[in-house]
Amino acid sequence: MSRRCELTGKTAQVGHKVSHSNRKTKRRFLPNLCDVTMQSDALGRSVRLRISANALKSIDHRGGLDAFLIKAKNDELSDRALDVKRQIQKKLAEAS
Repeated sequence: MSRRCELTGKTAQVGHKVSHSNRKTKRRFLPNLCDVTMQSDALGRSVRLRISANALKSIDHRGGLDAFLIKAKNDELSDRALDVKRQIQKKLAEAS
């Protein structure tokens, strides 16, 4: 299981831990990932995703999972999220 957000594509970053004596050693800054179950309005079912806390705030800001996925770029999404996005687009196309 990779440490990567399924919606925003955030991954671990590399930097330095700096001691009091200014000695630098490598360290990793890991994203704040959460296992969440989101409700899709268009599909009428829940979807389990592993996303960052930042992505969770963005989903609320954009008005839900469906709105976030429709606006999201395909290259940032994971395979599971891309599959859900296609299902949502298909459902919305049938409805209109």
